[in-house]
Amino acid sequence: MSVLAPTPEEFDFVIVGAGVAGCILANRLSADPGNRVLLLEAGGRDSSPLITAPGGLLPIMMSGAFVWRYMSAPQRHLDDRVLYLPRGKVLGGGSSVNGMTYDRGFHSDYDQWAQSGNRGWSFAEVLPYFRRLENFLPADNAWHGQGGPIQVTRAGQGHPFAKAFLEAGVAAGYRLTDDLNGATRDGFGAVDLTVGRGRRSSAASAYLRPAQGRSNLVVVTQAQTRRVLFEGRRAVGVVWRHKGQDRIARALHEVILSAGAINTPQLLMVSGVGPADHLADHAITVVADLPGVGQGLQDHLAAHVKYRATKPLSMLRYLNPLRGALAMGQYLLTRTGPLADPGMSVACMVRSDPALDEPDIKMLLVSALFGANGRKMVPMHGFYAHINVARPDARGTVTLAGADPDLPPVIDQNYHATERDRRVLREGVRIARRVFAQSPFDDLRGEELAPGPSVFDDDDGAIDAYIRATAEADYHSTSTARMGRDPMAVVDDALLVHGMHGLRVVDASVMPHLPGGNTAIPVAMIAEKAADMILGRAAPAPEFPAGETP
Repeated sequence: MSVLAPTPEEFDFVIVGAGVAGCILANRLSADPGNRVLLLEAGGRDSSPLITAPGGLLPIMMSGAFVWRYMSAPQRHLDDRVLYLPRGKVLGGGSSVNGMTYDRGFHSDYDQWAQSGNRGWSFAEVLPYFRRLENFLPADNAWHGQGGPIQVTRAGQGHPFAKAFLEAGVAAGYRLTDDLNGATRDGFGAVDLTVGRGRRSSAASAYLRPAQGRSNLVVVTQAQTRRVLFEGRRAVGVVWRHKGQDRIARALHEVILSAGAINTPQLLMVSGVGPADHLADHAITVVADLPGVGQGLQDHLAAHVKYRATKPLSMLRYLNPLRGALAMGQYLLTRTGPLADPGMSVACMVRSDPALDEPDIKMLLVSALFGANGRKMVPMHGFYAHINVARPDARGTVTLAGADPDLPPVIDQNYHATERDRRVLREGVRIARRVFAQSPFDDLRGEELAPGPSVFDDDDGAIDAYIRATAEADYHSTSTARMGRDPMAVVDDALLVHGMHGLRVVDASVMPHLPGGNTAIPVAMIAEKAADMILGRAAPAPEFPAGETP
């Protein structure tokens, strides 16, 4: 390969990917002026007002801007459909284009990581990192942190749809919770949002922007990393492309891959680290035979229960030019109003079986009707429940289509592959219908649009057929370079690639399994912890709020 940098630049750390983890690592590592840090991002800058304004989520989703527009392999358990799989391609990564939900998952997610041999990853040990990264308002909650970079606020519950959802949950026999990220993750409540003063608080705005004036931090956008360079088993740098030219960056200490659960395994494999047989199929020289690279992929699959609204209260009203202009004026003047709201303010965690120790279904209320994975708004007022299995069993793969890093990888989530996943999601549809049937929705609920009146609650086959035909990806990919000690693990509990030197993975790839919630904030926690490990700092003492026990 022709490389147009005859004298490669040298850095202490080269970070690939300026998503959630990459932005955090760039800040924390460059805080030491003795560390020279290079951060490479394939996408562009995060300066668009669509990113800044929470209400910009709708046009971002509809346009497909700022993302890798990946598609899945045909999903054999979903009628062989091909699903849309956008991934953040901009400074901040997914945190610049997601729904801004602050969601840690279950305490037991992290305890299971630790119990499988990953030292230092129990919930009590990672809670200090969750607290470190956030500035939570109101500031009187013992489960949350204050003074951290990411602004976190509790969503309002004043919208009629949100108010009805919480009241309907109680009417259906469920409890209310005052904190879905607190002592117990059980019941109906307001979501926490990565929003502060009416602005999205992304990893780029919270971590990267305050650090970009440092002379020892170099950030390059529109820079796609082609492969990792090795000398024996040591990673010594990367080849990256910018404006059509290939360049080399040398890493004196570490190459850190933070490209996400799709791009990180692809980059490892095109660089010669992965399943030897698969690499040989593509004539790639094997640097390290690690069979777990690209294996174990997990993601949430979302089913929907949709209703027409009897009143014009959904986000559709702001597509009216006059209402939209008024909303824009209000936002520019006061950072309030509909453009300061992503439109998803309440959720619940419930059980498919009352005998379960923990909820296994997550449900989010959306105050509009969308199609095509959020890329189209249906031209009628309505609302729906966005439902998924909190911790699915199904696992899939990321494999190479070829040795060329420009070729999109083959992404097969193997959604809905197990009987348990099918049973729990089916029950989630039934629970959503039961909640929406309660009296608080009587003045708001029109006809059921989906699954629709022809799909009866007592007909498992009909509900399953509806899910197979309509369920969509939830964009929470994890576990393709997972942490552990077993033969399929890729990194150890310090996130260093097994059998390699100077190569670390810090992103959702390393999660042993998908947490029972969204993934951006767990990735932020992982990056904060990784920064301490890289810098040789002692981990903070495990903690639980006073009076609480693990």
